Amino acid sequence: MYRKHLPSAPSILIILMGALGDVARGLCIVSHIKNHRPKSKISWLVEPKWAEVVRFHPAIYRLIVFNRPRGLPAVKDLYRELSEENFDITLDLQRHFKSGFFSILSRAKRRVGFHRRNAKEFNWLMNNEHIDYSPGGLSKLDLYIRFTRHLGLPEPKSLDFGFSSLDIAAVRPHISAQLTESFVAVVMGSSWDSKDWVFEGYRQLVESILESGEIGVVLLGDRSQTEPAEQLTRIIRHPKLVDLVGKTSLLELTAILKAARTAVGPDSGPGHLAGAVKTPYVSLFGPTDPTLTAPYGSEHLVVQVKPECSPCYKRKCPIPDRWCMRQIEAGVVKAKIDQALLTSTCERFDTV
Repeated sequence: MYRKHLPSAPSILIILMGALGDVARGLCIVSHIKNHRPKSKISWLVEPKWAEVVRFHPAIYRLIVFNRPRGLPAVKDLYRELSEENFDITLDLQRHFKSGFFSILSRAKRRVGFHRRNAKEFNWLMNNEHIDYSPGGLSKLDLYIRFTRHLGLPEPKSLDFGFSSLDIAAVRPHISAQLTESFVAVVMGSSWDSKDWVFEGYRQLVESILESGEIGVVLLGDRSQTEPAEQLTRIIRHPKLVDLVGKTSLLELTAILKAARTAVGPDSGPGHLAGAVKTPYVSLFGPTDPTLTAPYGSEHLVVQVKPECSPCYKRKCPIPDRWCMRQIEAGVVKAKIDQALLTSTCERFDTV
C-alpha cells in the first residue's frame, strides 16, 4: 500500500551503483518518473565505472559518484555531497547493506527499498518504505518498475532508457569511420568465466556471418578479451571484420551497439545496453536464468543448452571447459542472428 503519492516537483535520489546490467535497466525509471513529474529533480548515485552511461541520460539532474577504491575518505566525500541536496525520496535499488547505509545518509524522509524477504544484509532495516514482496521469477527490470508503482505512477506503456540522441559519429568519429554500413556486434566475454562462450564457437560464428560478404562484424569487449580477439582477426582475415575489443569507452560501446543491426554475446552488461538502445541481442545462456536476465526486447533471442545443473549461478564452472556453454552450437546462434536481422530489417522498412 502506498504511503502517499509522488508530489509535483520531488527531489529524488536513485541509488544503483552497479553492476552494469542493473544500471542499464534501471535508467528507464528516470524517464518514467520525468514523464509524469516533469518538474522532478532526479539524482543518481553510482560508482565511477558506470558513471558515463548514467551521465548521458538527459533527465538526470545530478550525478553523484561514490569512488569506492578510496575507502573511508570516499564515504566522507559522499556524505558531504549528499548533504548539499534536500532529497524528498530515495529509491534504493541496490538492496545491500552499503546502499541502505547510503540511503540513510541521504536524509530523505521517504526511503524506499526492497521488501524484507527480497533484501540482503539487513538492507530493509535502513529504509522506511518497501515495495511489494516478489516470490521470484521477475526480472530486475520488472522489480525496478515496482518502485514507480509504489510511488503511484501508472504502468509504463513503453520504456525509454535515455539514449535516443546517442550517435557514434558524434561520440567518436574515428571509430564511426571504421564501421561498415551494416554490421553485427559480437560481444566477447563477460565478468563471469562460467558465462563465456568458447573460442571455437566465436570463430565459426564470425566466419559464417562474414561468408555472404553483405554484413560486417565488430568485435567488442573489455581488455581481458584482447588476446582472443586478436587471435580471431589473425585467423579470419576479412576487410569487414573490425576489432574494437578494449579500445572503446563504455559510452562508445553503447553507441556502437546502437548502430549495429543486431548483437550477440553472453549474459552480460553489454546485452542490457543493447536492450536499452533497442538493438536485438542474441544472448548465450549457461549458468544463469534467462527468465530473469534476458535483455529487454530480446527475450525471444535466447540460446541455451540447459543441463540439470543449470542455473547454478557459479562464477567458475566446476565442470571442465564450461560444459553448458561449450554445448552451444555456432549454427544455432547464427540462425537466431538471422531471425534478429530479418526482424530489424522489417522494422526499418516499416519506418521509411
